[in-house]
Amino acid sequence: MRLEVGNIFINNIELADKTEVKDGVLYVNSQELAKIAGSDDRIADVQIELAKPGDKTRIVPVKDVIEPRVKVSGSGGMFPGFISNVETVGNGRTHVLKGAAVVTCGKIVGFQEGIIDMSGPGAEYTPFSTTFNIVVLCNPVEGLSQHEHEAAVRMAGFRAAAYLGEVAKAIEPDEIEVYETLPLKDQLAQYPNLPKVAYVYMLQSQGLLHDTYVYGVDAKRIIPTIIYPTEVMDGAIVSGNCVSACDKNPTYVHQNNPLIRDLYERHGKDFNFIGVVITNENVTLADKERSSSMTAKLVEFLGADAVIISEEGFGNPDADLVMNCNKIEEKGIKTVLVTDEYAGRDGASQSLADSTPAGNAVVTAGNANEIIELPPMEKVIGYTDPVDVIAGGFAGSLNKNGGITVEIQAIIGATNELGFWKLTARGY
Repeated sequence: MRLEVGNIFINNIELADKTEVKDGVLYVNSQELAKIAGSDDRIADVQIELAKPGDKTRIVPVKDVIEPRVKVSGSGGMFPGFISNVETVGNGRTHVLKGAAVVTCGKIVGFQEGIIDMSGPGAEYTPFSTTFNIVVLCNPVEGLSQHEHEAAVRMAGFRAAAYLGEVAKAIEPDEIEVYETLPLKDQLAQYPNLPKVAYVYMLQSQGLLHDTYVYGVDAKRIIPTIIYPTEVMDGAIVSGNCVSACDKNPTYVHQNNPLIRDLYERHGKDFNFIGVVITNENVTLADKERSSSMTAKLVEFLGADAVIISEEGFGNPDADLVMNCNKIEEKGIKTVLVTDEYAGRDGASQSLADSTPAGNAVVTAGNANEIIELPPMEKVIGYTDPVDVIAGGFAGSLNKNGGITVEIQAIIGATNELGFWKLTARGY
């Protein structure tokens, strides 16, 4: 399957009477965008705000971040199963407003939501301090359940990103990237002398507002399966979860999975990148055993010599990570694990809730319990009152002057387990 990604670089955003792109500037009609994003009986009102790199602005509590895109050719459309039908994506051409992002925000849904600071020390810990953000601030109608609240805001973000992406359809991209994975028999034959590497993509699916969607289906309802890497890059997987802000994979991160991009970069040079196995993270032991056994079987079926396994979340999913590692290693297939750590504020506690001697090649995205002081900002988009109760916060986190004392767990993307940002740790 071959996918062309046409990047249209955005270097500024402004409010205007017409939504369009001119000379690298994304102009946004906020009234039109608010109407489209808020076209849901579950939403009482929508406000549109802009946040640019370097602004003295804080966005909180953040639910999701989404990259505006549009299908230009090929099958399927944006956000299959939600905005478009469920036809297979990952082929043809998709145009991207590269540098722009839709950020959904509003009254708290669940305690595991987060913070984006556009400047100051907090900005160093989130990749979304470097994007030009169109913030969709959604307030629900009274009496809405948590799950309905989450679904309403999630869909508002998808509608907003699809609306903005449409302006890229007729624009000639500044850059075109090409990614291709052949059917398995052809892919194996393409580089027969190189090691065969697959990617095991663990998706957060524990319920309790911890959900990820594949072609519109909640991942806890799937069994492990093989997927073309280009399908991931073309929006087949989206976020619907309120797992801890630091290591959740927002939709933007799924759209730009750096492990897949890096595997493609080295494909045909150092190894043969043969495909992706997606699997879920479960609550019960029986479900964990089932999914990990099927994941190992699929990796063996692909003929992989080695795999990279990435986790999403921490604690309970550590057991899924270790089961996947053990069962794949037992088949003689080498594993590299990508995770983060909850090692205590002094870094001296056990990093993962589970471990295994087979997990002897591990990449860490840092310690989520590290404490940070966030100074007051001139502008806050959203609501600061949940800061004391969001994951990483505690009683007294919100200071009287508007500053915040929290663990970096509360910052969106700080320890992203796909390695989407720049934080890591080294052992000595």
